[in-house]
Amino acid sequence: MSKNRRPLQEALRNALGSAVRFDTAHKSVYASDASNYRQVPIGVVVPRSLDEFVKGVAICHENRVPLLVRGAGTSMSGQTVNEAVVFDLSASCDRIVEIDPTSKTALVEPGVVCDSLRSAAERHGLTFAPDPSTHSRCTLGGMIGNNSCGAHSVMAGKTLENVRALEIMTYDGERFWVGPTSEEEIEAIILAGGRKGQIYRELRDLRDRYADQIRQRFPSIKRRVSGFNLDQLLPENGFNLARALVGTEGTCALVLKASVDLVASPQYRVLLVLGFDDIYVAADAVPDYERFRPIAVEGLDRMIIRGLQARDLAQAEIDLLPAGDAWVVLEFGADSESQAIEQAESAAAYFRARPFGPRPSTKIVTDRIMQKRIWSIRENGASATQLSIDPEIPDPQVGWEDAAVDPHRLGDYLRAFDALVKRYGYRTSLFGHFGDGCVHARITFDLRSKPGIEKYRNFVREAAELVVAFGGSLSGEHGDGQAKGEFLPIMFGDELVEAMRRFRRIWNPDGLLNPGKVVDAYRVDENLRAGPDYKVVPISTHMTFRSREGDGFQRAVERCVGMGKCRAAKGGTMCPSFRATGEERYSTRGRARLLWEMLQGDVVRDGWKSEAVKEALDTCLSCKGCRSDCPTHTDMASYKAEFLSRYYEHRSRPRQAWSMGRIGDWAPLAAAMPRLTNFMTNAPVLASFSKWVAGVTPDLDLPKFAATGFRRAFEADQTAAFRGKPPVLLWLDTFCDNFQPEVAEAAVAVLRDAGFEPVLPKRRICCGRPLYDFGYLDLAKGRLQEIIEVLSPMLEAELERPVGIVGLEPGCLSVFKDELPKLFPDDPRAQRISRSVFLLGDFLLAHDYEPPRLDIDVLIHTHCHQKSLFGNRGDTAMLERAGARTTWLDSGCCGMAGSFGFNPNHARLSRDVAELVLAPEVRKQPAGTVILTNGFSCREQVKHMTGRTAMHLAQVLAMGLPRKVAAIERPQQGESASPSTIENVV
Repeated sequence: MSKNRRPLQEALRNALGSAVRFDTAHKSVYASDASNYRQVPIGVVVPRSLDEFVKGVAICHENRVPLLVRGAGTSMSGQTVNEAVVFDLSASCDRIVEIDPTSKTALVEPGVVCDSLRSAAERHGLTFAPDPSTHSRCTLGGMIGNNSCGAHSVMAGKTLENVRALEIMTYDGERFWVGPTSEEEIEAIILAGGRKGQIYRELRDLRDRYADQIRQRFPSIKRRVSGFNLDQLLPENGFNLARALVGTEGTCALVLKASVDLVASPQYRVLLVLGFDDIYVAADAVPDYERFRPIAVEGLDRMIIRGLQARDLAQAEIDLLPAGDAWVVLEFGADSESQAIEQAESAAAYFRARPFGPRPSTKIVTDRIMQKRIWSIRENGASATQLSIDPEIPDPQVGWEDAAVDPHRLGDYLRAFDALVKRYGYRTSLFGHFGDGCVHARITFDLRSKPGIEKYRNFVREAAELVVAFGGSLSGEHGDGQAKGEFLPIMFGDELVEAMRRFRRIWNPDGLLNPGKVVDAYRVDENLRAGPDYKVVPISTHMTFRSREGDGFQRAVERCVGMGKCRAAKGGTMCPSFRATGEERYSTRGRARLLWEMLQGDVVRDGWKSEAVKEALDTCLSCKGCRSDCPTHTDMASYKAEFLSRYYEHRSRPRQAWSMGRIGDWAPLAAAMPRLTNFMTNAPVLASFSKWVAGVTPDLDLPKFAATGFRRAFEADQTAAFRGKPPVLLWLDTFCDNFQPEVAEAAVAVLRDAGFEPVLPKRRICCGRPLYDFGYLDLAKGRLQEIIEVLSPMLEAELERPVGIVGLEPGCLSVFKDELPKLFPDDPRAQRISRSVFLLGDFLLAHDYEPPRLDIDVLIHTHCHQKSLFGNRGDTAMLERAGARTTWLDSGCCGMAGSFGFNPNHARLSRDVAELVLAPEVRKQPAGTVILTNGFSCREQVKHMTGRTAMHLAQVLAMGLPRKVAAIERPQQGESASPSTIENVV
């Protein structure tokens, strides 16, 4: 930290305490957004209230430092990074102060997430219309700063059209509400004097001077997002200062509260998907779409679809599309399903018999789940394909991302734009909001060489000239920031850009609010995150990081493009630590940014020894949610394991690494003396000492060892009833063997009922799942080598060859699907084992098992690794066939995550994660409801948090067995194993 920043930091810390973060970690994670740009901030402040925000701003103003306000940091034009003090309002300045269904308005703080407002409004049959693809995490303050739009802007316009009034504060501390203002009100404000009066007087003078030019030069299109909204100063627009400040990207004033409009939310929605031969004829048909008044009109070309298919992604979603090489999705909304369907059918009939122009293929989608899956292609497809597969082709970039023209000229514009792209030798995908004439493009710019950057500059200039020739806007959604700001004179002319400069100066005389963005912007090729100086660091790793987009740890880290889906508050699994804390550095994106900075060595300078990186990764639950939920499949659990293996090369691991990480080594020894072990770990005084020695939290009871382990009883069992049946190899994990053998016993009963005879590996072996959480990759590889040596001969045996490997613990079985191929990428035996493993439900479904009937209510929480790598298809089918009444929780992670919740430093976070969804939902259930989860740690968390006992799928299915089945009789403690008896397994 430079010497002159110390007084600033001390003043902020004295006033705001722990809200002030000038450390390496925070500078790293806030240095980038979703754009091509990177600027290291002076420091970060995460205020706990608007009052703290106001105090912090005053201190920054006193110290005359640049200031930037940031929401979710998903901007694509570089407007949410700067060499400034960054105020993150998303964590705590996020109250929905009021929703008034009568006036159809909401009063919100700037940190409110778009989906949070939309969900609250839906209770009144209302919604906030603008919904960018980042609606699950973008904030209202960010949307106001950016003038965000989204798919449904054809229904109710951009953010600008939905803002009624703003409470704002100037950087020098003047605070007041702004909105539409009559001439009489303007005069009264000016006569009252003061800073507010000065602002109104100078803005009125500005308006009067430039009114004619504003009317002449501002494009009259729906998606004019570029530049400042000087047209809102005109008398015909009511001198609306609130709307004039929308889209100024934090360069003029600071938003404290916003009054926004809500609109009626159609309760029934139906999609009509049209398939065309190419994107240009699809764009030509905009006038035809408009005649049916859809509430969304979205276009998509073949490049994203082909990119997803090349990566084996989203094929199920792609299969929902009708035939074609370009698609348009029309959404219709109404108060009844029949009305919405009628609208869609009317449009479909027209296009099937279209009198002029091509007749597209059609498909009507009424099912909400199917609709969501189609929308996911549009929202996530571009990010999922943002790394190039061909090493000779640069990664598609967002450097010219969202230009807009008159929708009726869209087809001709796209043809001209495509010709420009081809002339420069680039490739691009085209998609966007066709109803508003806004097109997104990810283009293969070379930003890592000086010639490539010069070529990029020339292209952007020509692209700007082209869109202006079509009467359009450089930006139709993502704002100008740094990516477009330099070229605003092409669109508006020098005089109007000077007017915008004066507009900003009236509000912000010192120019310290987000400097270098929009007006007087940095050059388009400055501050590039991965420019010519980008370091490609060769790294030898334990795991093999291979993908279609390239190999190596650095390329893997580059998968995070910053779109921030890991910041979503609900839905899916990732990112549990962010959901519980609201801390950017504890999101998947934040950790990826830290690892990126570590490899570059600019901000994070101590490499694999970095405490900043270690601390951020320490809160990662290794849930693998990002591996499946993230559109780019950023795999933080693997990155964490690789980092920890390096970090601990010259450091001692914590005690918990031995007690929990190496549980597979010592558990069989402890299980030989279960009474003594349980006494040592659960007796009142001894338990406290044992937990201290083991390095685990004193607040939780340690799991108790079973009186007799499963393997011991199974090997002593003499039952021959199922000899001769097809064998299936039952993978016996440490937890089912030593702690909950009843789960494995139930699995044996169910597998036998399905016509199979379970067999065990020839000797006791452990997958080593907990080892990865502590970076024991050498040991983990040794465990897997042993597994390969033991299982391969069994899978290759001509006689008694198992029909598959069935596992019960998703965390353990995930090792076979995930870590085994990464540690043995070139061993065909490892690949065969990986292909052979099934979770119980999947195996039973593959062999068409019909379970016994169950007259029960079941609440299901799915283990994270199961969601990421296996899914719920098998479990769902088995429970449906059994007739159970099921409720599936969208509960994310349970918070225990193996040994994570037993760490004293993680105990509170573990509980907070559980309290997000799982624990409250379990507590709501009547006593007779069965709680089902396949993960041992999940069952432990349910017990700790709610006192309820959860069951495994095997136990639930075994409850309904209608007849006596062969099962294992476990001898009591102190007895020798005896032959099994025939008993009911419940």
